Amino acid sequence: MMMKKTTRNVTLIPGDGIGPEVIGVTRRLIDATGVQLQWEEFHAGASIFKKGIPSGVPQETIESIQRTHCALKGPLETPVGFGEKSANVTLRKLFETYGNLRPVREIRGVPTPYTGRGIDLIVVRENVEDLYAGIEHMQTPDVAQCLKLISRKGCEKIVRLAFETARAEGRRSVHCATKANIMKFTEGLLKQVFETLAPEYSDIEANHIIVDNCAHQLVKKPEQFEVIVTTNMNGDILSDLTSALIGGLGFAPSANIGNQCAIFEAVHGSAPKYAGKNVINPTAMVLSGVMMLRHLEEFEAASTIENAVYYTWEQANVRTRDVVGDAKGCSTSDFEAEVRKNFGKRPSQAPAREYRPIKLPEKLTLETPTSAPRKTIGVDLFVEYRGSADSLGQLLTELTASAPFKLKMISNRGTKVFPATGANPDTVDHWRCRFIWNQSGTDLPHSATTALCASVEGKLRWMHIEKLVEFDGKLGYTRAQGED
Repeated sequence: MMMKKTTRNVTLIPGDGIGPEVIGVTRRLIDATGVQLQWEEFHAGASIFKKGIPSGVPQETIESIQRTHCALKGPLETPVGFGEKSANVTLRKLFETYGNLRPVREIRGVPTPYTGRGIDLIVVRENVEDLYAGIEHMQTPDVAQCLKLISRKGCEKIVRLAFETARAEGRRSVHCATKANIMKFTEGLLKQVFETLAPEYSDIEANHIIVDNCAHQLVKKPEQFEVIVTTNMNGDILSDLTSALIGGLGFAPSANIGNQCAIFEAVHGSAPKYAGKNVINPTAMVLSGVMMLRHLEEFEAASTIENAVYYTWEQANVRTRDVVGDAKGCSTSDFEAEVRKNFGKRPSQAPAREYRPIKLPEKLTLETPTSAPRKTIGVDLFVEYRGSADSLGQLLTELTASAPFKLKMISNRGTKVFPATGANPDTVDHWRCRFIWNQSGTDLPHSATTALCASVEGKLRWMHIEKLVEFDGKLGYTRAQGED
């Protein structure tokens, strides 16, 4: 059927649970189009964890992806009680697949409260930074910390990917969803980069939206969105929400995109209770294969499979158990056969759109302001203490009386508690103590910070210290709630 005969190597990872079944369906449908792919089958996930490989990803799988630069992956189990990090996350981070593309599109024949609304959007999720960098610490026995890391480089890559995806798919608008009204430096950096780059894509309407309003609007009027670009955790949450609008995770494909390689997978998990029963809905995995074919610029084959999938659902000849229930659901193999029979047919509603290759952002243009004047004016010292705010303030004042610092304030869970404000917030054993360097006009030396720590040593346990820096005269840190 297809005329293009260029052979491409692709790493095939069957995955765990239902993975081998849905991967098998996808592989057979792709092969049936006539596209010339050489599959390199390797493994990751639970079976590898059980062999004692902590990452869940063996070296031979890594080497295959390094050769092919493209992988089609079944869902991987993240074991409880053995193994370490998620093998899924390990693969994304190893190959710097910084962008997670999660499209959702209404499927006629899959009834939802939104049937007939024409939902057709894609969430572009930053994939390696944010809270998912996984840097966590127990600060005290009662207080845990997770570091939220957002970089200018990471923001530029994901913003450009979002605009380029819009162009490749003929979309007209991009919304940037952040919580920049609260997290002004981290989420705010994505907003800033988005608004800086938007003029370069003047053919596309650019809008910023607060992420909680975005969730609200997705439930209220989802058809207003075409592309949503957002940070890692926000993207994880919003993309699961959007998949529910069209029928659930059984219809949610995804692509992990980077400059080194691309990894394609269904959003759903390994569903071990259904493994081997020939009852699972393979649509999400098949559509992930469609995304892979477009990445490989096999556009005709991709449209053939996508149109056949949508035509199959539209005709109502077969329905999987997640749509109609266990008793009435068709088998996985019956669904595959029906899709294969419908090659060459087009659905009456929303046939496959025309696609162009996505132009990945290989060269970044935003300059990091490393030369901006900076001055360290103080430190935040984090200490563990089980007394009151007033007694801690008095103790710190006494301990640092000879130090060249002024104790400006103490906060607890982000709220100023010393000097007293008249309010009485509840406190825990984790305190941020803000000291300002009292020799204005000079930069705080490292030796002074060391001396400050030494002055409290023995009386208080401190966990970490953060420098208070001004960049080009602007504060590089946030004030506590209630701090002047």
